[in-house]
Amino acid sequence: MSNDAVLYDVKDAIATITMNRPKAMNALNMEVAEGLSGGLKKAADDPDVRCVVITSSSANFMAGGDLVMFKGWVDEGVEVAQERLQGAFDGAHDTVRLLKTMDKPVIASVAGGVAGYGLSLMLACDLAIAADTTFMTLAYIKIGTSPDGGSTYSLPRLVGTRKAMEIALLGDNFDAAEAERLGLVNRVVPADQLEAETAKLATRLANGPTRAYGRTKRLINASHETSMNDQLKAEEDAFRACAGNKDFNEGLSSFLEKRKPDFKGE
Repeated sequence: MSNDAVLYDVKDAIATITMNRPKAMNALNMEVAEGLSGGLKKAADDPDVRCVVITSSSANFMAGGDLVMFKGWVDEGVEVAQERLQGAFDGAHDTVRLLKTMDKPVIASVAGGVAGYGLSLMLACDLAIAADTTFMTLAYIKIGTSPDGGSTYSLPRLVGTRKAMEIALLGDNFDAAEAERLGLVNRVVPADQLEAETAKLATRLANGPTRAYGRTKRLINASHETSMNDQLKAEEDAFRACAGNKDFNEGLSSFLEKRKPDFKGE
C-alpha cells in the first residue's frame, strides 16, 4: 500500500504510515488520500499488526488540503469541482472511519504544521503525541469553507462546544502546549525526542492486549450516542468477549504470579 506520497512499513507488530510530500507539507491530494486509506486497510486486516502510527517524513505533519489542486478544479467549473471533490471526500473520510473503527490503537505523531485536514486526521486517531515546536490551526475558515475530516465531530467532544466554535470560526494558530491543555494531544515532548517517544508508546501498545484495546475503542467511541443502560450492556458484552481470549487468562495469571504479562493479542 506504499506509494510515493505515503509510505507503509511494519516492524515489531507496529505499522507505520508515513506521509511523504515534504515540498507540499504533505498537503492532501488524491495520492495522499489513497495512500492513507489503503495503508489503514492493510494494517486493519493484518493479524500481525497490533498498533499503528501515522507520521510524516519531514518537519511538518500536514498543511491541510492541496489548495493548488482545489483551485485547478474550481477553474474548470463548479460542476467539475463538485465531482472531483466527491472523490476526494470518499478517500479522506474513509480514512477517518477506518481510524475510528479499526480494532487496533492508532497514534498520531505530529510536528511542525498541523492544519486543516491534518488536524482532523490527528483528532481521529486514538492518541496523539506532539513535538513542542508544533503549531495547529483548523484553517478552513481562512479559505472561505467549512471543516471536514470529522473535526466538527471530534472537537466539541474533546473541548466543548464553545471552544470548538472559537477554533473553527476564528481559525487562529495555537501551539502544542495549548493543544495539550485542551486535551487535543496526550503528550508534548522535545522535538528531538518525538521519534523515540513515539516508538516507546507504540511498542507499549503493540505488546498489549490488542483485542481488549479494540473493544475499549468501540465502547468509548459509542458512548456519546448511547444511553447509560445500553452502555452498561455493551460493557458487559465486551467484557464477556474479552474473557474468552487468551490474553485475559494471561493477564489473570501474571497478576496472581506477580510478573509482567506476556500478551499475544489473542
